[in-house]
Amino acid sequence: MRDFSVVGRATLFGVAVFGVAIFVAFGMANAGDGPAGASAPSQPKTAKERPPQRYQFRQQHSPEGIGKFYLGREIAHVMGYQGIAWLERPERESEEHLEQLVDSLKLTPGLAVADIGAGSGVISLKLAKKIGPTGTVLAVDIQEEMLSVLAKRLKQLNVTNVKPVHGTVKSPNLQPASVDLALMVDVYHEFNYPYEMLREIAKALKPGGRVVFVEYRKEDPSVPIKLLHKMTEAQVKREAGQPEFNLRWVETIEILPWQHVIVFERRP
Repeated sequence: MRDFSVVGRATLFGVAVFGVAIFVAFGMANAGDGPAGASAPSQPKTAKERPPQRYQFRQQHSPEGIGKFYLGREIAHVMGYQGIAWLERPERESEEHLEQLVDSLKLTPGLAVADIGAGSGVISLKLAKKIGPTGTVLAVDIQEEMLSVLAKRLKQLNVTNVKPVHGTVKSPNLQPASVDLALMVDVYHEFNYPYEMLREIAKALKPGGRVVFVEYRKEDPSVPIKLLHKMTEAQVKREAGQPEFNLRWVETIEILPWQHVIVFERRP
């Protein structure tokens, strides 16, 4: 048999030398981390904190919504241009009191008013009468089909103080500090990017300008509208009251049969 004792001793010697080298290298690498003779505890590296996500997405959600949540609220599906008949239904005035709504805004001739989510222009035309030929209604919508219907209607009626504006899901495409009042009737709850849209709407307001949310009352179960197409007053205040928007709540007008009229003002 071969004698493995010499080989074994050599191997053990090599391992010992290697271990000493590792120990010395480790000590040198940590030199200066603490007082001599003291072992410095390792400090875990903390990753840079990520800001909280503005939107959350859930697979389990209401069929009325898109599965995207903002400040605890699921965003509702947008009503497409195929729903024009709903906007123009004959009974809408008796159900929603649109004339009373427009009167409550206390508009005066010469104002610049943005109708955000104008659709086929039912409310834009009512606003146009209030502000007169010296005023301007900026009828904003993201659907080209809606704006096309509106443009034809304006031409037929010879209305010259309503200007269609093609917005995006993140911006109404309005000039900064150009609007006295921005009105949203039953549309804010459908915004795919409510934070970005409201930020841009707030920028478009003149100092002292108003933004008005008209939303079906979620507090009232008797209002015959799908749940995600309603909002509570508290939820609107929570979303619009974020300090970066520079808006302050002014009043909530409760004169309509089904809807809140919640008014904010841009601080100077």
